[in-house]
Amino acid sequence: MPRVLVPLSVYLHTQMGRCTGISFVDSTSLGVCKNPRIHQHRVFRGPAQRGKTTMGWFYGFKLHLVINERGELLAFCLTPGNVDDRQPVPRLVRRLIGKLFGDKGYLSQPLFEQLLQQGLHLITKVRKNMRERVISLHDKLLLRKRAIIESVNDQLKNQSRLSIPAIAARATFSSTSWLG
Repeated sequence: MPRVLVPLSVYLHTQMGRCTGISFVDSTSLGVCKNPRIHQHRVFRGPAQRGKTTMGWFYGFKLHLVINERGELLAFCLTPGNVDDRQPVPRLVRRLIGKLFGDKGYLSQPLFEQLLQQGLHLITKVRKNMRERVISLHDKLLLRKRAIIESVNDQLKNQSRLSIPAIAARATFSSTSWLG
């Protein structure tokens, strides 16, 4: 795994896109083992943690992504599974300007104000028990385009087989790099 991590990081940083003023943020879980095997798991015992998503509990990491409207990667980070989605956002978007669209997991008045001071306007849907906010039609349409980041997550996890066990298996049993 350490052999693959550095080349992957370098490769991803060379493939970064440019900020266009419209960005999307999301996180996805990367499980390292199935839930019944958590106590037997030894490889990532220190850094991996239990976390919860809308799909249920998992043991592993979270991959946080920021992309532009073209699907180009702007920023990313890997955190333990128990880290709140809102926590790495200020660090991820420190070089971005314009509007940042996220799901309901990014609702937070302190985060909104902090990003606004950086020149970034956070736009999310509201929860059922909240009052509707007035947002422009253009922003409502862009909020519906947030599915693009879900597609990127799906590409990474399912079609590129980006999961910790799959990476470890390819790094162990393959003599070629899994980057391409």
